[in-house]
Amino acid sequence: MSQRKIIHIDMDAFYASVEQRDHPDLRGKPIAVGGSAMRGVVAAASYEARKFGVHSAMPSITAKRLCPDLIFVKHRFEVYREVSNQIREIFAEYTGLIEPLSLDEAFLDVTELKQDNFSHLIDKTGNPSATMIAEEIRKKIFEKTQLTASAGVSFNKFLAKVASDINKPNGIKVITPPEAILFLENLPVEKFFGVGKVTAKRMHTLRIFTGKDLKQKSELELVQRFGKAGRHYYRIVRAEDNRKVNPNRIRKSIGAERTFFDDLKTEKEMLGKLIPIAEKVFDYMKKANNFGRTITLKAKTPEFQSITRSKTFNSEPKDQELFLSIVSDLLKKHFHEFQEVRLLGVQVSNLEKDQKMVGGVQLEFDFWDLENEQED
Repeated sequence: MSQRKIIHIDMDAFYASVEQRDHPDLRGKPIAVGGSAMRGVVAAASYEARKFGVHSAMPSITAKRLCPDLIFVKHRFEVYREVSNQIREIFAEYTGLIEPLSLDEAFLDVTELKQDNFSHLIDKTGNPSATMIAEEIRKKIFEKTQLTASAGVSFNKFLAKVASDINKPNGIKVITPPEAILFLENLPVEKFFGVGKVTAKRMHTLRIFTGKDLKQKSELELVQRFGKAGRHYYRIVRAEDNRKVNPNRIRKSIGAERTFFDDLKTEKEMLGKLIPIAEKVFDYMKKANNFGRTITLKAKTPEFQSITRSKTFNSEPKDQELFLSIVSDLLKKHFHEFQEVRLLGVQVSNLEKDQKMVGGVQLEFDFWDLENEQED
């Protein structure tokens, strides 16, 4: 089997960059997309804002404290989707093996080129050059959208994903097979894709700070410490990742949520705000003809404590009145657990159809699920 050629393309501060492109007066200034000076959560931050420590998923009030001159901009999803589609059209010129992860990033498998008119992208061995392809894609993206993209190039998805972050913004990093092991050994564990802050902290307590430290642990020990993820860590630190670029990722959930300007304090207030959210979710499921068995209520307190409560059924509730009554009952049953909220949401999972879409779908309100739509 020939060595795979994988590219990970990641747009630079995508939402914020689109806003700065379309509004020249915002260029060079610290901006945050989503939220406001007092409420909500930052969805994306420009590089000017990041210098002050502002980042996605940060409470807006914290971001404003870190950067007093921060400018909050309302999101424009229809524009972001349009630009994302333009970018994906460029990807499709080269390969049909495209795995979008979100609006602003995707994996491409360019082991074999889609067309025969790319002779200028063939290397000395007679095979497509992933590096040249990535550079040409980045150039075309800028010419078409006036936005910059970073790229990671390697022989598997994990390495390509990690590489795309190395020379951001507007950079490229190539990790060849001979370089991979040393690169991973020197990489801090918090830079490993899939290792979050909590896991990194646990690793640090075990004196695991770099890939080299991680590599000293046996597979059994890592599984004992981190469960199934331990097996994954054992493999990736050895540059083992056989996952294919999958253009048909399965949708796992449908949901929507909203952050409110004023905290909601009564059950009546919460129901009044929750029902329209639930109606939006149901309308989407009906349109997609894809319903789910598990319905989850999400709430966030003024102290930013997230609370989720779910109910699973033997079959999918497909009647709107029934669906809304289930959501209402979840709130009434668990109201005493939070009593005051700044955010409410509804999510449906265990979907009846294995839809071939990207990740979970989150409907957009003044706030959307930042676990699904964050920018790096």
